Amino acid sequence: MMEENKDVPDLLDISAAAGPDATAETAAAPDLLNMLPAEVDAALAEHFAGHGERGFRVGQTKAWLYQRDALSFDEMTDLSVDARGRLADAFTLTVPDSARVERSTDGTVKHLWRMSDGELVESVLIPSRDRLTLCMSSQAGCAMACVFCATGWSGYRRQLTTGEIVAQYRGARRWAQEHGLGPITNVVFMGMGEPLMNRSAVMPSLTLLNHAYGLGARRITVSTVGIVPGIDELAGRPEQFRLAVSLHAPNEALRQKLVPVARKYPLPDLMESLDRFEEAGGRRITFEYVMIDGVNDELDHARELAALVGRFQAHVNLIPFNPIPGPDWRPSPHERLRAFADVLEAGGVPATVRSPRGRDIAAACGQLRAEHETTPPKPYVELVRQSRGVAR
Repeated sequence: MMEENKDVPDLLDISAAAGPDATAETAAAPDLLNMLPAEVDAALAEHFAGHGERGFRVGQTKAWLYQRDALSFDEMTDLSVDARGRLADAFTLTVPDSARVERSTDGTVKHLWRMSDGELVESVLIPSRDRLTLCMSSQAGCAMACVFCATGWSGYRRQLTTGEIVAQYRGARRWAQEHGLGPITNVVFMGMGEPLMNRSAVMPSLTLLNHAYGLGARRITVSTVGIVPGIDELAGRPEQFRLAVSLHAPNEALRQKLVPVARKYPLPDLMESLDRFEEAGGRRITFEYVMIDGVNDELDHARELAALVGRFQAHVNLIPFNPIPGPDWRPSPHERLRAFADVLEAGGVPATVRSPRGRDIAAACGQLRAEHETTPPKPYVELVRQSRGVAR
């Protein structure tokens, strides 16, 4: 059995560390990738008119932004050299450096992106037979401190801007096309960070991906550990974005040990917010459940889970625990995973046992933590020490 780790929430002030108003933008010139499409239209129209350029230059520039993923204004070769220079003087483009690219034996590709201030985040391309999914980061690090996740153990550093989020998509899409992977078909906000604790950047990025880059709303999934105000805000949007809830436990006591933010947003409040989300119509909910041997994988847990989520038209993904530094946990055996899924199915809850992707390059669920770091940050070191009281 697990002992409650009461100190975890005190390591990071969740509300202060990851508040939605934080920003990393320091550039004096406005970043075109931080703007919504209507704002880009207005800014470019004013810019070109002010320099005696005709209005069609706006459409040319937007094509380079949203269709060709230009990495600089110099690449916009259907504009004159002078016009490109004036754009570079007036605006910026967030273009993170691809600090490292790793390819798994199963085809998964992990990018380590270096932002303008040197901060590093990771994104993952996951190819399958009929789709190419991009898993994107919304924060550098994470303040949620979930005990099974390397990102949370590494600590929180800062929010990403809208431009930095969108830049991951543009960079990964360009790389995928250059290396024969084809177009990105799906995006999941399941990388580093809690998306709904960075709503001021994530919500505009959803608009951009959908309206500017042409990705269908139902092909974009936002993952959350259960940030109720964020779920409500997402439910209030007209687009039918998908929602994935990192549940990982079927009852309040166990969930609070695995997901410390559950003490702020307990299960009854979370379930009520999901009721509101589903009532908004056409918005699929997926429940993510990491299976840890001897911790949350008993068949009684499966019966509890079926009773908890059976009211939703939802799906449960059972994810074998991916090893991380710290606790000496193990993934649930395949037989236990299968039996757990069978109990859910018998209770009327569709379930899928997920196969780990990218484990050999630390790109699987819960493993992202910018492995370039040679000195783990203090929250990580402290949580490793405390894990002795959390493990079985």
